[in-house]
Amino acid sequence: MAKKSHSILTEETPGKRQELGLFLFIVVLLFPILAVAVVGGYGFSVWIFQMFAGPPGPPL
Repeated sequence: MAKKSHSILTEETPGKRQELGLFLFIVVLLFPILAVAVVGGYGFSVWIFQMFAGPPGPPL
């Protein structure tokens, strides 16, 4: 029997293609959307807090 040499690095498998697609989805879409949502949510919570507690500054 002849041995076949398999090189994992040069072989393009569907698993690697799926992994690359998932990585690009996470980096290009998911992380930026989550970052905007977190910063926007924090700003909204500060805005709501200031509606009840008043703006920051020295007490009058």
